[in-house]
Amino acid sequence: MIYCISEIVLPAAALGVLGALAAVLLCVVVKRFAVVEDDRIGMVEELLPGANCGACGLLGCHDFAVECVRRGGPEGIVCPGAGEEKMSQIAGIFGKDGAGKAARNIAVVGCGGAYAHRFPAAIYSGPKLCRIESRIGSGPMSCSYGCLGCGDCTSVCPFGAIRIDPVSRLPLVDEGGCTGCGKCVEACPRNLISLRPQGPKGRRVWVGCSNRQRGAVARKGCSVACIGCGKCVRTCPFDAVEVRDNLAVIDPAKCRLCRKCVAACPTGAIMTSNFPAALSNQ
Repeated sequence: MIYCISEIVLPAAALGVLGALAAVLLCVVVKRFAVVEDDRIGMVEELLPGANCGACGLLGCHDFAVECVRRGGPEGIVCPGAGEEKMSQIAGIFGKDGAGKAARNIAVVGCGGAYAHRFPAAIYSGPKLCRIESRIGSGPMSCSYGCLGCGDCTSVCPFGAIRIDPVSRLPLVDEGGCTGCGKCVEACPRNLISLRPQGPKGRRVWVGCSNRQRGAVARKGCSVACIGCGKCVRTCPFDAVEVRDNLAVIDPAKCRLCRKCVAACPTGAIMTSNFPAALSNQ
């Protein structure tokens, strides 16, 4: 009986001693190699929106805060979602007077085909998700390039800056809340959303169509489709417009916002933003 007990007690005691030694060793290692995080990292994070959208070009808000500490301030990086006031406060944490501004991008939608300009071409019964509808042939609407209107883009926006208009069934971007993070761009299965420079006074001009079919075919599916006629190209005095694969494209770097292309477009496919109401179609 004594022999049997010793066979159990001795190994158990040995394991206990080894466990205690391992615990002590672990404590020593933890204390020896502990990394003390700079308090300023937490202070910066508190001023950030916490959306981890990546609009700053870094992995997320924590990474942004760490980078600020590494640089000794927010020079050269900016969080569009934080706003100028919060960025100034972040700069103050490091004893700086202010933070630099970065060129701001705004999401624009390359589809102006409201439901009034298109028509149902099929009956779809299933999950209301653009990424699913886009895989089913040409989709339920007459234009196989147009917006499906299910709102995949709205569900991924961390700032609530994009919504689906209940009448047109097209995405509407609130540029006051848009940070240009690009999540809506990634979410659109038809690549209809892109980022463009905010522009002076928030004014922008772009082509609200993504249909690359020939003019007659594109117009059959949507009454406001770009038909690739080239009138906008011939009208632009700054060579900012060209037609690629039957679709007009406006270069924001060359565009001077004269809007001559808008007046020349026979289908109204060119969109504008923040111009006087009488001269803007958005």
